[in-house]
Amino acid sequence: MRILRALLAILLLAGSAAAQQLVSFPTQDGGIVYADLYGKGERGVVLAHGGRFTKQSWAKQAQVLTKAGFRVLAIDFRGRGQSRGPQSKSDDDGAEYDVLAAVRYLHKAGTKTVSVVGASFGGEAAADASIDAESGEIDRLVLLAAWTARSPEKMKGRKLLIVARDDANDEGPRLPKIRANYEKTTGPKELIIFDGSAHAQFLFDTDQGERLRAVSPQSITAATIFTPR
Repeated sequence: MRILRALLAILLLAGSAAAQQLVSFPTQDGGIVYADLYGKGERGVVLAHGGRFTKQSWAKQAQVLTKAGFRVLAIDFRGRGQSRGPQSKSDDDGAEYDVLAAVRYLHKAGTKTVSVVGASFGGEAAADASIDAESGEIDRLVLLAAWTARSPEKMKGRKLLIVARDDANDEGPRLPKIRANYEKTTGPKELIIFDGSAHAQFLFDTDQGERLRAVSPQSITAATIFTPR
């Protein structure tokens, strides 16, 4: 789990935005996803934004990940930017296919491993994508204030779930549902509970990065983030 903590620390340490390339690719259900592609590394990261955001919200985090040697793909979900789903579906139905399409795009581009970082709505889509993914497609999964309503025990890869203790919506605190998901997941996993109430990507605007670095003292480099199994 130190590796996943280091990945989150890199996201929290983000600096200025990096240059990117706009790419697009189809989804398995007939949609099309537009995304910003950063870097040329053999280890890939898909960044899946929350419901209030777009792919541009990850620009600072993509900069740091790219400098650490990763190929980064920040997607716009269907209904955001130019991305769209099939006419037979409405709203966010099928968002997990957007994540899967991004994962497979990176694999086809030559990455050897692909991890997914999903925030809030994007985290649920990432969790559902990991359930549908083939074995080995998703290596690691970081979920910021997110859970799946499906079968969490079927999520694949190493998992890191993160939430602020007092993060809540109209239905109440998010922590109980996230903890219930965590308890049902299998394989290597960790749950980190931050102080405060910042939700998902808003954690990047708090001082929580210092706390994370305190519990993850190893050097933040590509070698320490994604070491071979």
